[in-house]
Amino acid sequence: MKNALLILAIGFFSTVTFAAPKDTLTIGVAAEFESLNPLIANQAAARYLMYTAYRPMVILSPDLKWEPKLIKTIPTLKNKLAKRNGQGLDLTLEFTDDVWGDGTPITCADLEFSWQVGKSKNTSVPAREPYENITSVKWDKANPKKCSLTYAKATYDYFTTFPDLVPAHIERAVFDKFKDQPEGYDKNSNYTKNPTMPGLWHGPYMVSEVKLGSHVILVPNPKFAGKKPFFKQVIFKLVPSNATLEANLRSGSIDMITPAAGLGVDQADDFDKKVKAEKLPYEVRFEDGLVYAHIDLNLENPILADVRVRKALSLAANKKEIVTSLMGGRGKEALHFVTDKDPWYTDKITTYKFNRREANKLLDEAGWKMGANGFREKDGKPLSLTLIAAAGAKINETIEVFLQSQFKTIGVELLVKNEPARVFFGETTNHRKFQMALFSWVSTPESNPRPILHSTSIPTEKNSWAGQNYTGYKNAEVDKLIESLEQELDAPKRAALAKKIIEFYTSEVPVIPIYFRQMNSVVPKGIKGYRLSGNTNGETLFIENWSM
Repeated sequence: MKNALLILAIGFFSTVTFAAPKDTLTIGVAAEFESLNPLIANQAAARYLMYTAYRPMVILSPDLKWEPKLIKTIPTLKNKLAKRNGQGLDLTLEFTDDVWGDGTPITCADLEFSWQVGKSKNTSVPAREPYENITSVKWDKANPKKCSLTYAKATYDYFTTFPDLVPAHIERAVFDKFKDQPEGYDKNSNYTKNPTMPGLWHGPYMVSEVKLGSHVILVPNPKFAGKKPFFKQVIFKLVPSNATLEANLRSGSIDMITPAAGLGVDQADDFDKKVKAEKLPYEVRFEDGLVYAHIDLNLENPILADVRVRKALSLAANKKEIVTSLMGGRGKEALHFVTDKDPWYTDKITTYKFNRREANKLLDEAGWKMGANGFREKDGKPLSLTLIAAAGAKINETIEVFLQSQFKTIGVELLVKNEPARVFFGETTNHRKFQMALFSWVSTPESNPRPILHSTSIPTEKNSWAGQNYTGYKNAEVDKLIESLEQELDAPKRAALAKKIIEFYTSEVPVIPIYFRQMNSVVPKGIKGYRLSGNTNGETLFIENWSM
């Protein structure tokens, strides 16, 4: 997680049938990527695709251990490649011999350029703070692979928030031309206009064809420094919705389904039973993951601005029933945004177990009186709210219908409006054009809460819609706690600060937590080297190890 949360989305696409030879792997994905630019992409589906052709500087393994990828060693205080500098930090790092797909070496110039793009107020990065915290990137021209970085603040997660790299020799001209326009670079980057340029990629594969609404084809990168990949083609086929992924598997038009934007946990459980009963040539794999489903509440909405209403809605949402009945038990009720696999986890907070009587009491106190039609009203206005989600996710649609019924019993009218993923994440949530938004993200242990809770992370036109604080949550004390947490290098003290933040999160209810679910993937029988990661660093980071 590059100091931001990867969003899981489901979108709509047209279908295309491919005749797939044995050395081709066709992956079904029911989500439309919002961008293939590493600096801008924040959807899990986009990253899953992108990691076949691109690698971050540091990765989190399936064993939840941080490992260097494009650099030789992770700088730490222990190995003395990281040193305190007052309140700041000085780092020394050295790039490996990896090169871009056109043969150009990856150097400190790429790091410096990516940092400059990321800190630009006109670039829509998921989180700008990591870029702004870096004050300089320097190197000796005689050794362009060895860099010195200076951080204004010594943060605990400094090595997990290194800038994602884009090639300076290709992208600099675009940035220089459009850098003064809001989202100018985003829309005109070669990742958007010319994604098949070899020099944009440095992973085991490179993008050879992109057809929006249909598919993306990747082929081996001859310049990749690592293990030669097995498959001669990897095709990401974009499927209309996750409800039709199974049909695509059975027809042979896809070989596998991703965990990033694939089957809902209920669908995966059902398909697993069919695979075993019918002896189908697939394997359904499950892994306890960090997928957090929740409903963001727009705190600028007059109805939702009242914390009593927010608490009532949380009390009226029967999360236990969602997990047990709608998801077949393959998940856990979420108390907040931190899982019990995380050292920050706590259950000593305000909780909202299903309690219809208490929900009704809170709405009465807030002045919302029950009308003759069974719905509440106040000052002549109905208690009516709209819930939006990305179209195509069966489990989300089921949850929406369930919540409509639940909220009706306390006199709240819930309207449902779903949108294609590109619109939902590219405009609706990012531009905060919603009342209630249902979606999921996947994170890592000890994820910095700044992107979702700090007041500076509220997306606005002024900051080019950077940040993921879609609720508009503002709390000066929480801001200070986040800032203290970031600079606390002692793990127990950091956990104590995190738990205080969680207390505010649960008592002020900017979000209705729903569940943490298992991740799942459907793979062809006989695949080797494939392992579900369970975190933001998807399986495709290790695609060169896959074979049949």
